Amino acid sequence: MRNTPYDPLDAASLALWQQGERGDNRLQMERLLTNLPLAVERELTPRQRQILTMRFTRGMRVTDIAEELGVSKSVVSRTVSRATDRLFRALRYSL
Repeated sequence: MRNTPYDPLDAASLALWQQGERGDNRLQMERLLTNLPLAVERELTPRQRQILTMRFTRGMRVTDIAEELGVSKSVVSRTVSRATDRLFRALRYSL
Protein backbone atom coordinates (compact mmCIF):
# COMPACT_ATOMS: atom_id res chain seq x y z
CA MET A 1 0.00 0.00 0.00
CA ARG A 2 1.22 3.40 -0.90
CA ASN A 3 0.76 6.32 1.47
CA THR A 4 -0.64 9.28 -0.40
CA PRO A 5 -0.20 12.69 1.19
CA TYR A 6 -3.25 14.88 1.67
CA ASP A 7 -3.74 17.47 -1.01
CA PRO A 8 -3.44 20.88 0.69
CA LEU A 9 -6.16 22.24 -1.57
CA ASP A 10 -8.58 19.55 -0.44
CA ALA A 11 -7.68 20.19 3.20
CA ALA A 12 -8.28 23.92 2.73
CA SER A 13 -11.61 23.27 1.02
CA LEU A 14 -12.66 20.97 3.86
CA ALA A 15 -11.66 23.59 6.43
CA LEU A 16 -13.70 26.27 4.63
CA TRP A 17 -16.69 23.96 4.34
CA GLN A 18 -16.52 23.08 8.05
CA GLN A 19 -16.30 26.75 8.93
CA GLY A 20 -19.44 27.45 6.90
CA GLU A 21 -21.27 24.55 8.53
CA ARG A 22 -20.63 25.98 12.00
CA GLY A 23 -22.84 28.92 11.17
CA ASP A 24 -25.22 30.60 13.52
CA ASN A 25 -28.40 28.60 13.99
CA ARG A 26 -30.29 31.08 16.18
CA LEU A 27 -33.00 31.66 13.59
CA GLN A 28 -33.59 27.93 13.22
CA MET A 29 -33.81 27.51 16.99
CA GLU A 30 -36.25 30.42 17.27
CA ARG A 31 -38.48 28.88 14.58
CA LEU A 32 -38.29 25.51 16.30
CA LEU A 33 -39.19 26.95 19.71
CA THR A 34 -42.05 28.93 18.17
CA ASN A 35 -43.46 25.95 16.30
CA LEU A 36 -42.97 23.29 18.98
CA PRO A 37 -45.96 24.25 21.17
CA LEU A 38 -48.16 24.41 18.06
CA ALA A 39 -46.97 21.00 16.91
CA VAL A 40 -47.57 19.51 20.36
CA GLU A 41 -51.11 20.91 20.40
CA ARG A 42 -52.06 19.98 16.84
CA GLU A 43 -50.13 16.77 16.15
CA LEU A 44 -50.30 14.79 19.38
CA THR A 45 -53.17 12.95 21.00
CA PRO A 46 -54.15 13.99 24.54
CA ARG A 47 -52.56 10.79 25.89
CA GLN A 48 -49.30 11.48 24.04
CA ARG A 49 -49.24 15.03 25.41
CA GLN A 50 -49.88 13.71 28.92
CA ILE A 51 -47.09 11.14 28.76
CA LEU A 52 -44.59 13.55 27.18
CA THR A 53 -45.38 16.12 29.88
CA MET A 54 -44.80 13.55 32.58
CA ARG A 55 -41.59 12.34 30.96
CA PHE A 56 -39.91 15.58 29.94
CA THR A 57 -41.52 18.36 31.98
CA ARG A 58 -41.85 16.51 35.25
CA GLY A 59 -38.79 14.33 34.61
CA MET A 60 -40.51 11.09 35.53
CA ARG A 61 -39.06 7.70 34.67
CA VAL A 62 -40.92 5.38 32.30
CA THR A 63 -41.53 2.95 35.17
CA ASP A 64 -43.10 5.67 37.33
CA ILE A 65 -45.32 6.91 34.50
CA ALA A 66 -46.51 3.37 33.79
CA GLU A 67 -47.30 2.81 37.44
CA GLU A 68 -49.18 6.11 37.80
CA LEU A 69 -51.25 5.55 34.65
CA GLY A 70 -51.80 1.84 35.22
CA VAL A 71 -50.24 0.73 31.94
CA SER A 72 -47.16 -1.28 31.05
CA LYS A 73 -43.70 0.23 30.61
CA SER A 74 -43.74 -0.80 26.96
CA VAL A 75 -46.92 1.21 26.36
CA VAL A 76 -45.28 4.29 27.83
CA SER A 77 -42.07 3.73 25.88
CA ARG A 78 -43.93 3.22 22.58
CA THR A 79 -46.07 6.29 23.22
CA VAL A 80 -43.01 8.46 23.86
CA SER A 81 -41.36 7.11 20.72
CA ARG A 82 -44.41 7.63 18.51
CA ALA A 83 -45.04 11.12 19.89
CA THR A 84 -41.45 12.25 19.35
CA ASP A 85 -41.52 10.77 15.83
CA ARG A 86 -44.69 12.74 15.05
CA LEU A 87 -43.15 15.93 16.39
CA PHE A 88 -39.99 15.37 14.38
CA ARG A 89 -42.00 14.87 11.17
CA ALA A 90 -44.08 17.96 11.87
CA LEU A 91 -41.12 20.18 12.74
CA ARG A 92 -38.39 19.09 10.36
CA TYR A 93 -39.61 21.41 7.61
CA SER A 94 -39.73 24.43 9.91
CA LEU A 95 -35.96 24.37 10.18
